[in-house]
Amino acid sequence: MDEIWDPDSDSDEHTVVVHVNRLRERFRTNPDFEIITVRGLGYKAVRLC
Repeated sequence: MDEIWDPDSDSDEHTVVVHVNRLRERFRTNPDFEIITVRGLGYKAVRLC
């Protein structure tokens, strides 16, 4: 996280989770696309078709 935000920033991992969940909600209507959680790495956008 230090590579993304300044160590003095108020942002944390929860900020990322909130943004990813918002993106998931936006793309929920598109059955061909999904954002998945890759344990230990982060998130990945995948095409489901």
